[in-house]
Amino acid sequence: MKPELDSPLTLSRRRFLHTSVAAGAALSTLGLKPAYAALAEGDVLSLSATQVARMLRERKISAVELVKRCYARIDEVNPVLNAVVFTCRERALAEAEQADIAIAAGKSLGPLHGVPFTIKDSFDTAGVVSTGGTLGRKQFVPGKDATVVARLRAAGGILLGKTNTPEFTLGGGARGTYNLVYGQTYNPYGKGYNPAGSSGGAGAIVAACGAYFDIGSDYGGSIRGPSNVNGIAGIKPTYGRVPRTGHIVGYGGAYDTFQETGPMTRYVEDLALLMPILSGPDNWDAAMAPVPLGEPSAVNLKSLRVAWYASDGITPPTAEVQAMVKQCVAYFDKLGCKTTLDMPPKIKELADARRKFSGASGGDNMRRLLKKHGSTQASPGLRLGGDEIPSSEFTAACEQMDAIKSEQLAWFEQYDLIICPSSAQPPRAVPPEFTRAPDAPGGGGGYNSQYNTTGWPAGVVRANTSTEEPGLPLGIQVVAQPWRDDVVIAALAHIEKQTGGWKKPAI
Repeated sequence: MKPELDSPLTLSRRRFLHTSVAAGAALSTLGLKPAYAALAEGDVLSLSATQVARMLRERKISAVELVKRCYARIDEVNPVLNAVVFTCRERALAEAEQADIAIAAGKSLGPLHGVPFTIKDSFDTAGVVSTGGTLGRKQFVPGKDATVVARLRAAGGILLGKTNTPEFTLGGGARGTYNLVYGQTYNPYGKGYNPAGSSGGAGAIVAACGAYFDIGSDYGGSIRGPSNVNGIAGIKPTYGRVPRTGHIVGYGGAYDTFQETGPMTRYVEDLALLMPILSGPDNWDAAMAPVPLGEPSAVNLKSLRVAWYASDGITPPTAEVQAMVKQCVAYFDKLGCKTTLDMPPKIKELADARRKFSGASGGDNMRRLLKKHGSTQASPGLRLGGDEIPSSEFTAACEQMDAIKSEQLAWFEQYDLIICPSSAQPPRAVPPEFTRAPDAPGGGGGYNSQYNTTGWPAGVVRANTSTEEPGLPLGIQVVAQPWRDDVVIAALAHIEKQTGGWKKPAI
């Protein structure tokens, strides 16, 4: 299938202006004023998706104007960030025009009607190149949207383009987000700094106001890590909540229970907006369960029983990370919550069992993916080697993981919320050489992948600014019991209210 879109990021100025003028003329005929003249471009782009959705419904701004401003911002910051790797400008502007016409005609609107967003390049997008960061799919154009993309578009969202991800979401190593197709992505808060991975492109462009939200996938911290270092909010939902259909790494089999899909936003209120849209079975991803999603605003924060820890016993945190955790705990102390220094039992043992489990095939799972997609060259951070282990050891690792997960779940019965770091340190500069990241998927680690292994919902919001790496964000992680994604969002919102959350980068 030949893409009907821009490749990779350009649209001629004449075509862009022609489409914009035509849209403006159509809207003028319908009586919709084209813009929000009193508000500076940066102010509109800094708003939440919830706010701009309301403004669109109230005809205080047009979808065409929002799309144009998002692309202008992408064009401004992307030469530095390399976060957005493919755009679909003509289609986005055409959809924006239709969105404005529907608003002017008084038609029934979806909750995201006219709101521009980007999507991680590991998700299939109908008619839009979807590489997954691997050379074999450099020109691959799917005929169907991934479930989460289809749901966002059905709700009225307008896809701007794709954001960078390492090969198969797993090949970035300590560089965070890098692949052989599009290269290295960078953090908007510091030149040459790591955006983390694997949703590093998503985290960078959302933080830099190029899109109102993005969707990440999370196998070992790939939503929470980039949300942390890029200073935004993100949630890894409960395992079984959001379908993963249409993601480049297929589901089912040994690794199925580690992977979730969730939103990445500047503001916590947008997590609450997006989760109902994304959640629920799609009659394809067999792991999905029809469990109702709670309402975050109904959570009684004062009644929460909170466990907290600053160190997982594996990777020692820096002093400022420890201080940040304690400060966030104090926010719940002030509410009257019962807070206890405690952590799930056997975090290190679970990480060791996961490491053995994940490396059991000696990299054969990655070699199969390369072969499936026709990639003859792999990103240097992709794990292809290692020794296979006997089936008896693999079975023992599975049994050990299940036993510890049951023990941890029993421990969690006495609490409603866990507060802990997402990372032991602030963001670092992108290293010149490829090394295995300490918290990388398959490497274990108790801060992020711990909660992929259990399947519990976990989210991140910016809580402070580093002094060790001046100006770089520091995020806090909160975790709730299975299916209590609403508690995660409510707790993140409380922290955001105390700290101010996202802060616009100087870029």
